[in-house]
Amino acid sequence: MKTVVTIGLLIVSNVFMTLAWYGHLKFKDMAGFDQLTLFWIILISWSVALFEYVFQVPANRIGYQAYGGPFSLVELKVLQEVITLSVFVIFSLLIFRDESFTMNHVIGFIFLILAVYFIFKK
Repeated sequence: MKTVVTIGLLIVSNVFMTLAWYGHLKFKDMAGFDQLTLFWIILISWSVALFEYVFQVPANRIGYQAYGGPFSLVELKVLQEVITLSVFVIFSLLIFRDESFTMNHVIGFIFLILAVYFIFKK
């Protein structure tokens, strides 16, 4: 159960992180947001990123072995990175439709998945 909760919280956390880091790049297409100064963009992004931490911190506490979770620190970090990339790919395909993925991207993601395999291999 802690595995599912940890992964779920990490996914939600990464949705907020991706929105905070990259969502503002679409402001140019949104009326009222297209004229914001960098200060306001940073403030909005930090406001969104707050929710990233609201989910990220509990995910790490619940998932970490020292607190009774199923994951070592390295496993948590690698899991986080794979979730980050997965959420980013979905986000970019849905929101940034003018971006494309090349075979180099696919190969790179395959290597990252292999990294997860080796990190979790006992």
